[in-house]
Amino acid sequence: MDTENPVPPGPPSDAAISLPVPSKTNLFIGEHGLRSGWRLLIYVLLVVGIGAVITVTLRALVGVHRGAPTTQVMILQEAVSFALVFGAAWIMSRIERRSVGEYGLPLSDAFGKKFWLGFLFGLVEVSVLIGLIAAFRGYSFGSLAVTGSDIVKWGLIHMVLFIFVGFFEEFFFRGYMQYTLADGIGFWPAGILLSVIFGALHLQNKGEGPVGAASVVLVGLLFVFTIQRTGNLWYAVGLHAAFDWGETFLFSVPDSGLVLQGHLSNAVLPLEPKWLTGGTVGPEGSVFCFLTMGLQFLVVMWLFPKKKEREALTS
Repeated sequence: MDTENPVPPGPPSDAAISLPVPSKTNLFIGEHGLRSGWRLLIYVLLVVGIGAVITVTLRALVGVHRGAPTTQVMILQEAVSFALVFGAAWIMSRIERRSVGEYGLPLSDAFGKKFWLGFLFGLVEVSVLIGLIAAFRGYSFGSLAVTGSDIVKWGLIHMVLFIFVGFFEEFFFRGYMQYTLADGIGFWPAGILLSVIFGALHLQNKGEGPVGAASVVLVGLLFVFTIQRTGNLWYAVGLHAAFDWGETFLFSVPDSGLVLQGHLSNAVLPLEPKWLTGGTVGPEGSVFCFLTMGLQFLVVMWLFPKKKEREALTS
């Protein structure tokens, strides 16, 4: 078995299913047991139901938070959100009698080579993107907003935040749901559908716009491509975390329309021209973001050559 690049999520093999194969299929039961649509519905109901219980419990214990959340509160929100979607997937793994690692985050690759390669090239991408904007006089680093030990403190706080953001968003959109939906409609149709939903949900962010949302859809497709080439989500989590950290802390610009406390500098990113700076969206709305993401596809192709058996399972 290729342990460096395991086979990615896709239609399960007969050996992976210990449930008895039914002699007759129907609306609920397919060749591999309960059909993917019903499994996905159960998963969503688990996420919604358990999430509602957690929300009610937290409100009873700490009350309702008013105003914009602090970075520390956002860390808690993202950590709980990831625990929720991963926990629901763990329950489904018990029902389906397979390892939870099959949904995209195998423990054997935890914070290993793929994660750090993704993190490295995430930083490279956001640096190139900001550099291109700056070359056309659309960005200025400005003066330091934090100094001394606060640089390290806020850098680490944002690092933890965006690692959890990477875990939550990648696993929710490209973990269990990608794996299960691909079983029903195919790997790329599932990836495209979930990426469109991923982009549409970003429109809820204050300052986000159609161009930025389109950029997020393309980012989603890039992450799906990394699953096909790497076999799991670890590269995508590292890339996601590093890009967001670079935008928000290192270069101190809006991230999908959001500006958080504790950024490194008083950076200047004019609202106009939008094609260059992205306006209120931030660099993700810049025309250069589409260029740098295109380069990321090439980087992934170079780092992780195509495997014939993986291509067959994800085509």
